[in-house]
This record gives sequence, structure tokens and C-alpha cells, in this order.
Amino acid sequence: MSIGRILALLSRHMYLYKRSFARMLEIFYWPFLDLVVWGFITIYLEKVGVQVHGAVTFFLGALILWDVLFRAQQGIAVSFLEEMWARNLMNLFASPLTVGEYLVATMTMSVIKVTAVGGLMMLFAWTFYSYDILQMGFSLFPFVLNLVVSGWIIGVLTTSIIMRFGQQAEVLAWGMVSPFQPISCVLPSVLQSIAWFVPPAHIFEGMRSILTTGSVPVTHLLWGTGLNAGFLFLIVLWFYHTFNICKDRGMLVRVGE
Repeated sequence: MSIGRILALLSRHMYLYKRSFARMLEIFYWPFLDLVVWGFITIYLEKVGVQVHGAVTFFLGALILWDVLFRAQQGIAVSFLEEMWARNLMNLFASPLTVGEYLVATMTMSVIKVTAVGGLMMLFAWTFYSYDILQMGFSLFPFVLNLVVSGWIIGVLTTSIIMRFGQQAEVLAWGMVSPFQPISCVLPSVLQSIAWFVPPAHIFEGMRSILTTGSVPVTHLLWGTGLNAGFLFLIVLWFYHTFNICKDRGMLVRVGE
């Protein structure tokens, strides 16, 4: 694995954002809008007398963490779309770049997006609502890392589907995370057995536990970490399998048509 090739691909995507105001705006506009809308909704509920204990903390904390998952997934899926729209996939994989190097580069790109957007949202939350998610302390850090890995898993899955089915599957780059949202919330007992096998559910449940009790729920952390490790291994194998099928059938040349 070549660090030089990884950095070269990463630099390519960084230059795309550097030269495009629209791309930069897309990264920051929607998180900011979500924060404003849900923040003011929470303030309104408090003013009209709806008593929700720790409402601001729960709403804004969950919103910031949910955006971590969303941006981690988008960092991989949208990077693939950029190559597809530019008809650059064949050029990339005709070079010495390996599939593993490509995945590492896009995962790194997702971390950069998460860091930029997460930092901005924390700044806005502190400025407008005097909310500091860092008050949870370092106990939140392993859960955030697990959210990023969950985003990678969904992103690689999304990319493999788009690679296989082309333009008709492009919308999944923005919608693939959504099915995981309801399963990660407070659930009726019927759905809780399903949620046990969804890593984000353990992560958000862990965050709620930290907020309400101040203690780290080790069970949820271990479950989330174990599931993420297993799913990441399987989804990378699946990506290699899909890539080889597409390469053998000449589909990489036609992706995007």
C-alpha cells in the first residue's frame, strides 16, 4: 500500500472542494440549517411549557452525532460519485492505485468532512444555544469513533451498489443512512431485538446513558465496537467482490452512463 498514491487521490478531492464554492456550501449549509431549525424548535417547546428534561442537550447532541454518521457515509459515497461523474474510474484503476488504497483515501476524506462539519456545528451550538457537547467529556470519544466507522460501512455499501447499478442508484448516496435513523431512536420492544444488531443504535443509546447517568455504558460500547468491526470486514470483502465483477464485465467503463 502506497501512502503517496493515497495522498494523491486525497489531494484530488481536496482541490475539488477548494475550487468549488457550491461544494463547500453543500457541506456546511444543511448541518447549519438542521441546527437552527431543531434548536429553535427546542427553545419553543420550553417556552410554551412542554417540559422535556434536558431537551436541548438531547436534541442538539443527537443532531451533531447524527450528522457525524451522515457525513462519514457521504465522504465515501460522494467521492465515488465525483469520479463517476468525471468518467475517471477507468483512469484511476488503470493506474497502480489499488482498491485498498482507494478505500483508505475515501475513508480519510470522510474523516476530514466529519471534522470540519462537526467542529462548525459545535461552534454554532455553543454560539446560539450555549450548548457544549464536549461537556460529556472523553467518554463520548469512543462512541464518536464508532459512529465514523458505521458511516464508513454504510458508505462502502452505498458505493458498491452504485458501482453495480450505475446512475439509477445515485440517490442512495444521500438516502442510504435514513433507514438507520428510526432504528437508532427510542424503540418499542418489538423493534429492540433488531436494534441490537445495528451499531448506531448502541452508540445513540450510549450517548443517552452518558447524559442521564454520567456513566459509560460498557455493554453498548462493546456491542457497537464488535458489530462495527465485523460489518466493516464483511463490507470491504463485499466491495472487493463487487469491484472484481464490475471489472471482469467491463462495467467500470460504463458506470455513469
